[in-house]
Amino acid sequence: MLVPKRVKHRKVQRGHMRGEAKGGKTVTFGEFGLQALDSHWISNRQIEAARISMTRYMKRGGKVWIKIFPQLSYTSKGVGVRMGNGKGAPEGWVAPVKRGKVMFEVGGVSEEVAREALRLAGHKLPVRTKIVQREEVGGQSNEK
Repeated sequence: MLVPKRVKHRKVQRGHMRGEAKGGKTVTFGEFGLQALDSHWISNRQIEAARISMTRYMKRGGKVWIKIFPQLSYTSKGVGVRMGNGKGAPEGWVAPVKRGKVMFEVGGVSEEVAREALRLAGHKLPVRTKIVQREEVGGQSNEK
């Protein structure tokens, strides 16, 4: 699973996720991508579940790029613990994903296989998603 090697602060404040993603809204590495339609935190377990479902469907063919990383810790207090007495212990890691961010990319497989693999991965995530295709720059391909 994805976890940071080192962090400056063990416990972080939640903050807000307003608006659209500033970058990472286009498919850059593969041919097809899975784009978020909502803003949400995605845990390292959800990222791993989506990755496994894609690679299993593609039968180890093609390549998967994960474009999000769980860099923030989230905390929770134990069951039955009263309010107050400080912030809870770190429980896991999350990646903040804003609306419009391309989270996963797939390449090296046919369009039908890529679309189905990304559809299966989207079911593992807590956000609504859509499958996007790479756009050629200027309407021309780079092939000669």
